[in-house]
Amino acid sequence: MIHLYAFDTPNGRKISVALEEMGLAYDVTVVDIGQGEQFHEDFLRISPNNKIPAIVDDDGPQGPLSLFESGAILVYLAQKTGRFWPAGLAEQAEVLQWLMFQVGGFGPMPGQVHHFLGLPDEADRRYGLQRFGTETRRLYGVMDRHLGQSRWFARDLSIADFAILGWVWRHARHQVDLADFPAVARWYGELMARPGVQRGFAVPLRR
Repeated sequence: MIHLYAFDTPNGRKISVALEEMGLAYDVTVVDIGQGEQFHEDFLRISPNNKIPAIVDDDGPQGPLSLFESGAILVYLAQKTGRFWPAGLAEQAEVLQWLMFQVGGFGPMPGQVHHFLGLPDEADRRYGLQRFGTETRRLYGVMDRHLGQSRWFARDLSIADFAILGWVWRHARHQVDLADFPAVARWYGELMARPGVQRGFAVPLRR
């Protein structure tokens, strides 16, 4: 059994989708980050950086394994199951480059848009949305150009797609209309139609 500790955020949804797509048995503990539960001592023993998601795998390679950071969790689950993870080194590198694209850019940048949208001061909000909104749209453009030539981010459907999906799911909150990025819209629609993805987004991650 895998124990998922998460909340209803893009990073949490990456893992619920992956677990469903991979057919793994798991349960969920909601960590309400709005109530500060990520700072509770029992959660910090699993995720010392006080961030969700985290997992504990009872059937780890050397006994129970706890793991934090969504990208690391995705790689671990893919390697554990052999699903959505290619066998060849070149193909693995292709998956990892898009996973790192998400972890390092298409996550932090739209996350800043989320932050500045919530500020009460109009001047602060305007500056942040201009800066981070522009960069977020640039990243959508990078994805759109790539997906105009490729069905998935790597050669086949992979954990890179699940990682990026978690954030495209919030495109309206990014103030992005997917009609402006038709290849991303095509990819998003195809993924969201998958039964496993639908189950992953239906997992209750709020109380």
